[in-house]
Amino acid sequence: MNTDISKIYDFDPKLMELAEKAEANCQDAFRKIEATAEYRGAKVLKAFADNRVSEPCFYGSTGYGYGDIGREVIDKVFAQVLGTEDALVRFNFVSGTHALSTALFGVLRTGDKIVSITGKPYDTLEEVIGIAGKKGNGSLKDYGVEYGQVDLLADGTPDYDGITENVKGAKVAYIQRSRGYSLRPAFTVDDIEKMIKAVKKGNPDAVVMVDNCYGEFVETREPSEVGADIIIGSLIKNAGGGIARTGGYIAGRADLVELCSYRLTCVGMGKEVGCTLGMNREMLLGLFMAPDVVAAALKTSAFASELFTMLGYDCSPRKDDARGDIITAIQLKTSEKLCAFCRGIQSGAPVDAFVTPEPWDMPGYTDQVIMAAGAFTMGASIELSADAPLREPYAVWMQGGITYTSGKLGVMLAAKEIM
Repeated sequence: MNTDISKIYDFDPKLMELAEKAEANCQDAFRKIEATAEYRGAKVLKAFADNRVSEPCFYGSTGYGYGDIGREVIDKVFAQVLGTEDALVRFNFVSGTHALSTALFGVLRTGDKIVSITGKPYDTLEEVIGIAGKKGNGSLKDYGVEYGQVDLLADGTPDYDGITENVKGAKVAYIQRSRGYSLRPAFTVDDIEKMIKAVKKGNPDAVVMVDNCYGEFVETREPSEVGADIIIGSLIKNAGGGIARTGGYIAGRADLVELCSYRLTCVGMGKEVGCTLGMNREMLLGLFMAPDVVAAALKTSAFASELFTMLGYDCSPRKDDARGDIITAIQLKTSEKLCAFCRGIQSGAPVDAFVTPEPWDMPGYTDQVIMAAGAFTMGASIELSADAPLREPYAVWMQGGITYTSGKLGVMLAAKEIM
């Protein structure tokens, strides 16, 4: 580590020493992360070549968007990279939740049943499903779709026997890869493969749908390569590489992707329409950058876990643990330290570093929530950010870092603020 950094940010010698040791302790983990990025980067490059990406793909279209070759090529490239038959990649998806909602409404029909086999899904999906919100809002429940849930075991692992039993008669078995505001580990592709086997044992016809947010490019494989029928994610997280300003993707079996495209546009038109308004270039460039950007986020995450472990805090995952996503949870023990951590992360942002994060009554949450994020793209979780509800054990969930240098400095500034 360059000790001159301390002169720029006025780091205490003790913090510099700890950070240098933490970084040294992470070298084996870093090598594994870089090896995965090299492999996934090679797959991305091959997909670009195989699908003849060229400058005309960047031009975009207006109006109906008929014959937009860039839109068609992007779908093919994403499908090859993610190991699926087809993909629906659009800037029209305003968030990962929107893409997930489109997939759920695209696949499910009145009388069908969805079973979440990884416990309660993320907060923003509760009203989509109909387990929260007002009756008549247009949720899946309003349309006659039944909801079931298989809770995780006490240790945060899947209840495989419970999955096999409860998916009988279900149309969709739903998996959330990342953890949300919980302390259970994110699920690895190996974990998801075991869940899929448990699903198919109980119901061979069930559609396995995976919320893949935060998990793309973390491992050498995606859930679609171990039997997931459809996977969904956001382009302002991993898959957009810090370049895409908006958008999302749905990828999987061609028949399911077609149904989802009918929900996004309209029945009979599906993927054949939709202008791209010059957004193609950044979606392709973002995907091209994604393996290395995700590697930077993972290295930032491993460094944070090791540094704060050395400072006496419980961190999950640890630097050498198998990772299913880019997120590290750090239990900071008090609300004061939690807020201090977020102030430090914010002060290390390239955008809005002067802003002081404060807890607030965020709609949909029972506790106040504090968020730190100074990003080039609003809400881009692939850029360094941290957020948490103010409740015991006062854990913070940190993610992102489009470069390791900026990510490491943000983590050190968080430690400085606490120390």
